Amino acid sequence: MSVEAGRCRSGRRTQGNNDRDWLTVFQLPPHAPDPNPVEGIWSVLRRTATASRAFADPDDLTTAIRRGLRRLPYRPDVLDGCLTGTGLPRKPP
Repeated sequence: MSVEAGRCRSGRRTQGNNDRDWLTVFQLPPHAPDPNPVEGIWSVLRRTATASRAFADPDDLTTAIRRGLRRLPYRPDVLDGCLTGTGLPRKPP
């Protein structure tokens, strides 16, 4: 059984299950972020290239995303921010 360490599941009933020898309880952290810089890039695209816009069809959405991705290499500060948000080290090219 896996148990989140959040407030909602740390009551007596959950903690009492640790006394049973046939049950193994794994405590999970309350929040375990995934260090994935792609999530930061999608966040930037949602706030810039696709923000406040209605798309006529899926091709229109694809075009907007591609344009947004083409602009990112000219914004190294944004890409660095996506890496910094993950805690991953930035390696120089």
